[in-house]
Order: sequence, then C-alpha cells, then structure tokens
Amino acid sequence: MENGKKIGISLSGGGARGIAHIGVLKALEEHNIHPDVIVGCSAGSIVGALYAAGMPTDTMLDFIKDSSLWKLVSLRLPGGGLNKLDYLKQRLGECIDEDSFEGLKKPLHLAIANLNTGKLEIRNTGTLFSIIQASCAIPLVFEPIDIDGELYVDGGALCNMPVTPLKDVTDFTIGVNVMPRIKATKASVSTMRGIAMRCFEMSIWSNTHSEAEKCDLLIEPKLINKYHIFQFNKFQELYDIGYEAAMSVLNEKSALVKSE
Repeated sequence: MENGKKIGISLSGGGARGIAHIGVLKALEEHNIHPDVIVGCSAGSIVGALYAAGMPTDTMLDFIKDSSLWKLVSLRLPGGGLNKLDYLKQRLGECIDEDSFEGLKKPLHLAIANLNTGKLEIRNTGTLFSIIQASCAIPLVFEPIDIDGELYVDGGALCNMPVTPLKDVTDFTIGVNVMPRIKATKASVSTMRGIAMRCFEMSIWSNTHSEAEKCDLLIEPKLINKYHIFQFNKFQELYDIGYEAAMSVLNEKSALVKSE
C-alpha cells in the first residue's frame, strides 16, 4: 500500500512470455511499489501465486530456471494426446506451503474458464494448485482440469488479463499484458500453423482490450513479440524485456502510483 493507496496488479497469460512478469515485479520493487492484490491468468497465475506466497523476485527467477517448471510442454500434437499438468502441481507444492488461497501472504484471484457453462470464473478460494493448473490448461495443448465435477481450461480463452476484479477492492490498478497486439506479416500467415496462431492471438487481443482500458497503468513489453509463447529456453531475455519495459513506464509514471 502506497500512501494509503491499495494497489492491484493483473498479470496476463502468455506462456513462456509470462517470465517477463517477474522482471516487471522486480522493477516495481525498485520503485518501492508493492502490489497488495494480485490477479493472474495462465502463466500469470503461476508468477502471481509465487509472488502472493512471498517468494522474492530474484528467488522466483532462479527457481524457474533451476526447475523444469517451464518445460511442461513436450508437445505431442496432434495424435499423441494432450499434455498433463501434474508436474506443475508437484512443483508448486515444493515452494508454496499450503494448497489454499488462505495460506498466501497477499490476496490472489485466478481466472479459469468453465467448459461446461462457457463462463469465466475468478477464484480466490478453494484448492490453490488445482486452480492454477486449470488457469494454465491451454486448450488443445493440456488436458482440462476437473474441479468439483466440472471441466476447466485456461482463463485466457475468455479473458487473458482480468482487471475488473481489482476495481472494487483496490484504489489503483496496474495491468501487465505480455500478449500485445502486433500487425502480422504476409509470410507469418501463409501456413496453416501461422493462421491458427494468428487466430489465437486475435482472440486474446479481443478479450484483453476492454480490460486494458480499465487499468490506471498499463505495461506492455512490445519487444516480447520476438518470442513465441512456447519458447521456454529464453529465461533471462524474457525477464529483461519485462524489467526494461516496466522501468521505462515507471521512470515516467511511478508518481501516479504513489500519489494520494
């Protein structure tokens, strides 16, 4: 809380690009800005949970580098079946003491998409690890997660950077979007794979735009578009992009966050 102002942050989905969120959080710390409430979606749910659990950003990056947490995707598609997220649950249990939201040091809200109802759900209670699994279950890549008899997938299918949940519980909202809009080249949409990826990106942009407009401060690392969402071997580069993008914004606008 800065000068009595309660700060919320929403960390978007974006696969491997989610590593940039750690760099953003580091930059915020260096400006003495410490978000009080966290919303996470997909990759943002992992980083958000680690942050809400009290893990320092430097430790967070080392933990992700040293583990296989970001090597979950051994893509076997099509025909090989969907990937499971059991290993993610195991690794979370090794660094977060309780499998519950209540055991965290800061309030955390996670976005998941209910396949049965077709609706977005923002969860802040229940079994933490299963909900993180669901938030990360990219459709057609990972198996849906069963929670209380209903199937859930990545919340980014419906809202990749939820900001609305923060508006009633915070005074200032920061959004971090690691899936910024870009113009496609003709070559990039000349194959079936390229067209499929472009359609995925357009869906994400469509459900992010209205939420981004609700942010008091928006951080969008433009250089991150050089990296694919499954490019899990570029830890430092993605971290640096997030850090530098946040520093660029905060060097100009950090006073907005801290003002009463």
